[in-house]
Amino acid sequence: MGAPLLAFGQMTAGGDVDKNVAVCAGLVAEARARGASLLVLPECFAFMGAHDDDVSKMAEPLDGALFDRYRALARDAGLWVCFGGFPEKVDGTHHHNAHVVVDEHGAIRAVYRKIHLFDVTLPSGVEYRESRHTSAGDALVVVDSPVGKLGLSVCYDLRFPELYRALAERGAEVLLVPAAFTLTTGKEHWEALLRARAIENACYVVAAAQTGRHNERRDTYGHALAVDPWGTVVAQCKDGTGIALCEIDRTWMAEVRARIPVWQHRRPELYRA
Repeated sequence: MGAPLLAFGQMTAGGDVDKNVAVCAGLVAEARARGASLLVLPECFAFMGAHDDDVSKMAEPLDGALFDRYRALARDAGLWVCFGGFPEKVDGTHHHNAHVVVDEHGAIRAVYRKIHLFDVTLPSGVEYRESRHTSAGDALVVVDSPVGKLGLSVCYDLRFPELYRALAERGAEVLLVPAAFTLTTGKEHWEALLRARAIENACYVVAAAQTGRHNERRDTYGHALAVDPWGTVVAQCKDGTGIALCEIDRTWMAEVRARIPVWQHRRPELYRA
């Protein structure tokens, strides 16, 4: 039996909730048809609004009607699905950016709530203040899956290497980075950061992505990709909506870790100020 097959998706979500569900259903069906054991969907798969408060207006708890529709996609296909960033309602004005892992029976296996919020002003002057309507999480999450132990994160988390080292220390073999990276930062930093996280931790890194023009205020970079533990890009989505496939080869991971045994050479007692 070969290495398990992981699929990851790319899409252009918008403000039409029903249309987004339909697009995700198509990605789930394609992943299933192509033999994947698990599919990773990007951040904002359920909704991409034009204004800061749009998401909070449509946010729901994970036992609400909208996320039930997504759980049904996984159950009906008999496929594990990592829903990379759902607006989980906290109160009337705030939500969590929740990365939710659902198994082939439609059961929620893990929830990671994004801990690093994107409060940034880009060189172009465009301002993002995710914390205005998003509450930060406070826990790291590693979960078993058919493709190995998953370390969960979301988008802006990618810039914090300490997070991924901590996930790897907890046994993560596949680091998931569902994202809606901006066009500006994506061109400069996306692939470099993903490859760095893979090389540093000798893990697979898989990044589902939003792509293209969502509305008058949002353009995202796309280029969903998978990186192996040696830092090689082994699969990548083309332009537009679709999926790509990646084998998760634990034998290769062990070989990489034996070649350059950074885990044995670390000196964590010296790293803190």
